Amino acid sequence: MRLSARVDYALRAAAELAAAGGPRTLDQLAAAQEIPAKYLESILGEMRRGGILRSQRGPDGGYRLSRPAEEISIADIIRVLDGELANVRGSRPEHLEYTGAAVPLQQVWIALRASERSILEQVTLANIAAGSMPTAVARLIESPAAWS
Repeated sequence: MRLSARVDYALRAAAELAAAGGPRTLDQLAAAQEIPAKYLESILGEMRRGGILRSQRGPDGGYRLSRPAEEISIADIIRVLDGELANVRGSRPEHLEYTGAAVPLQQVWIALRASERSILEQVTLANIAAGSMPTAVARLIESPAAWS
């Protein structure tokens, strides 16, 4: 799986918001995660339009999560910024058609998407902010093979 810099930055900023529990300005988020502010501003705007964040102007303003951190999964943020979790050349795996010996590839792509979902939909911003993973994810992390 390859994540874009935009998704990485979005996840990092969202984790800061989840940990903060209150509004944070663009500059605060950018400084906390060492993200270029101009680039982050664009990302936060997409997240706002995608329903992940709310923003408020004024002295008490800033960005905040649009709903509790327990209700926002990593998958939610990836989908807002990059679309579907797994696609092949821009197509959903169930829409692909292969011929000959390549026919089983569609099953591989569908299994890959299911595997991604099983992790990315379980892990929420609350998990990230608290530094505690769901049990199934923690088991995967404990395996030495996962780290190499």
